[in-house]
Amino acid sequence: MLILSLHSGPHDSSAALFDDYRVVAAVAEERMNRVKGSGGFPEQSIAEVLRIARIERREVDVVVCTRGFFRRRYFTYWRPHEKLREGLRRIAGREKTREMNVVVGKLGRRADELFDAGAFLADLGLRRDARLYFSNHHFSHALPALFFTDWDEALLYTADGSSDQVYYSHNLFRDGTLTNLYGDDRWLGRAHPSGSLGLAYGFVTEALGFRMNRHEGKLTGLAAYGEPVLLPEMQRHFSVSPDGRIDMDLESDRALRDCFRALALTETRENAAASVQALLEWGIRESVQRLIERHPSRERGVRRLGLAGGVFANVRLNRVLAESLPVDEVFVVPPMGDDGLVIGGALQFLLDRDGLPVWLKQRHRLADVYWGGDHDEAVATAFAGSSRIVRHQGDPATLSADRLAEGRIGALYQGRMEYGPRALGARSILASPADAAVNQSLNDRLQRSEFMPFAPVVSASDAAEIFDIGEVNRYAARFMTICCAVRPAWRERIPAVVHVDGSARPQIIRRADNPLYFDILAAFKERTRLPVLVNTSFNAHEEPIVNRPEECLRALEDGRVDFVVTPHAVWTRG
Repeated sequence: MLILSLHSGPHDSSAALFDDYRVVAAVAEERMNRVKGSGGFPEQSIAEVLRIARIERREVDVVVCTRGFFRRRYFTYWRPHEKLREGLRRIAGREKTREMNVVVGKLGRRADELFDAGAFLADLGLRRDARLYFSNHHFSHALPALFFTDWDEALLYTADGSSDQVYYSHNLFRDGTLTNLYGDDRWLGRAHPSGSLGLAYGFVTEALGFRMNRHEGKLTGLAAYGEPVLLPEMQRHFSVSPDGRIDMDLESDRALRDCFRALALTETRENAAASVQALLEWGIRESVQRLIERHPSRERGVRRLGLAGGVFANVRLNRVLAESLPVDEVFVVPPMGDDGLVIGGALQFLLDRDGLPVWLKQRHRLADVYWGGDHDEAVATAFAGSSRIVRHQGDPATLSADRLAEGRIGALYQGRMEYGPRALGARSILASPADAAVNQSLNDRLQRSEFMPFAPVVSASDAAEIFDIGEVNRYAARFMTICCAVRPAWRERIPAVVHVDGSARPQIIRRADNPLYFDILAAFKERTRLPVLVNTSFNAHEEPIVNRPEECLRALEDGRVDFVVTPHAVWTRG
């Protein structure tokens, strides 16, 4: 059964194609239209995942949608709501849309009772007898955190700004049963005092002159340079109940925004960032701790924690949870934000279709998230057609390692593009970690303003020697979703990847998952005795990670990087 899964929201719109339980392709709309964090309907992503799979639209059997943004004409019943106005203004230049989850919550009806499925499917060019299925936002976040593990027991915890009228969800997996403790569709339309720490973080991001839902990562890095002097004042507006719910004494999200914006402007950017980071760590940790205490593990000493939702893009928070809670393993869904909903939405449909016992038998640990398009042949043609580019014959790994050891900056463009926010060796910029000055050099060339150092990539065999890697964080570190300490003996040897607090955000790789990436790292280690390379995403400031060959070529021609390595060659400017 072919399942086309869509997220059409204010940001992170995306599409995925499943062949039953197998992810065939997944692409974020931003990679296609080149608008960072792009929202709206994912028209280009749909076309791309079908192109990758070589599937025609009439072959699709099921369409899975989040309760996101859709054109008004598809609604069979509509009642306007005040809260929609700000969100609608963010989707400029498109036909008027409406947010389905508000409609469903206010009317107490199912999505399929309010939506003209036939018209929607026809406009997509799909069969009218294809099935349309609407998924729950937070359950779609949570399910990949269980599906891509082999756990027998787990707490699945999700957190984001706001979606389907809740900010969090708690799910307990035990004895072959998955139980929602908080945050499912039963909460649609219900008034309760829950408060969003994700929104609080976003509002401080905005107050400090950055863009909300875009630049929260800058605050994460900036926080290490400040002191959490505002924490007591921020903290007094939130409380954590015995059952792990995070409540707020402010009457609305607007009141939260006004309060936290005013607070942030009373301090330096560094101190404001440190304060809201400390608030986030305190609130989420307290919530998870109370859930663990309320639902103690039946396996003595064995506890697993699955995390998803945009809040868990915060790698410092993830480290706090892994290191301070009594858990044996933490897994963060690699596309943890709303781009991950197309993965979880399809898994939710399959769970409803097959039942939990069958669904559980299909689970597996992720080897990679290379779910985008492969342009290896096209990039060679594009580069060969440029008179400004020179092709260097020889082993690409050896040629690349030589240049990196000399201090040059290269880009790795090969195979299928990564899915999610991290560059993981398919569309990555590489550099030597031996000189901290490479951070400023890279930021200047890419026109970035970053406060975090660039991330390191390390082989699985070397990871524990250099970083504080163990069973609790090893799986998460394969996808660069968690921070950890750098061993003291290595901090001065690889300063370009060490943050001010002695931490780093490593990516652990195995050769079986990405041979060329691994071989470049191994050759670099042989030349320099440094088993680490800088890995940062292949994009300039405020641009999505490169996708098409012409974007890669332009970066080389413009001097963003000194060379590009592809599966069969190394390329430089002539």
